[in-house]
Amino acid sequence: MEGMELALLEELYRGVERQGPGDDALTRTALHFVGPMSPEARIADIGCGTGAQTMVLASELAGRIVAFDMLPGFLEVLAGKIQRAGLEDQVKTLQGTMERLPFKDEELDLIWSEGAIYNIGFGRGINEWSRLLKPGGCLAVTEISWFTSVRPKAVEDYWNEQYSEMDTVAGKIKRIESSGLIPVAHFMLPSYCWRENYYLPLSIAEEAFLKKHKDNPLAVKLVDESRRERAFYDAYGEYYGYVFYVMRKGVGSMDERGPQ
Repeated sequence: MEGMELALLEELYRGVERQGPGDDALTRTALHFVGPMSPEARIADIGCGTGAQTMVLASELAGRIVAFDMLPGFLEVLAGKIQRAGLEDQVKTLQGTMERLPFKDEELDLIWSEGAIYNIGFGRGINEWSRLLKPGGCLAVTEISWFTSVRPKAVEDYWNEQYSEMDTVAGKIKRIESSGLIPVAHFMLPSYCWRENYYLPLSIAEEAFLKKHKDNPLAVKLVDESRRERAFYDAYGEYYGYVFYVMRKGVGSMDERGPQ
C-alpha cells in the first residue's frame, strides 16, 4: 500500500473504536485460557490499532504492556486512552513494522494480536513470534478462517484473492502444531463482532470520510473495497469469520521434545 493510500486508511480507521471484528468480552474469554500474570510479566500487543483490546489487557493483567503498531495516528489515539485511564506506567506505545519487531528471543510472557497477524501471514507470524516467547509463554491471535471445507465458489475466490493463507480451523490448528506450539483453545467470534462492533461504526465513519474526500479516487476506492468486503460477509458470513487461537510455548527445549 502506497503512502497516500496508507494515510487515508489511517484517517478513516483512527476514528472508529475497532479496526477489525472483536469484542471486549471475548478478549476476556481468551485471557481466561492464558491465566493470571505477575506484575513483572512482559506483554506485547502487536498490531494494536487504536487499542480496544489493549485497554482490556491492561484492566485484566498486572504485567507491563507494549502496544505496537505501524501507524502513528492509531498510537496517538491509544496514548490518549492510556493517559485518561492513568495507565502510563503500565502501557507504552511503540511504532514499527512487524518485519522488524523490537523484542529479543524469549523476552515476552504473552503476545497478543487481534486481527493483525494476516499482515505477515499466519504461518510466518506464529513461527517468528514463538521465538520471542519465554518457555511456557502464550500467543493469542484472531485469524480469519473457513468454518467449512465446502463453500460457495464466489466467496472462496474472493478470500483466496485477498489472503492466500485462508484455511479451515483444522488447517490453522495443524499449522500451530507443526510450529511446535501447543494449541490451548480456539473459538469463533460471533457475527455481532462483525456487524455491530465493526461494520456499523465503520459505515458511519465512511460517510463523513467520503464527504471530505469525494474527489479523491484513492479514498473512494478504499471505501468501495470496504463495502465490497461487507457485502461478502452479509451474503456468506456463515462460511467464514475470525477465530481466536490461544497457544502456548512448551517449557522443554526442542531437543528434549524431539524433532517436529
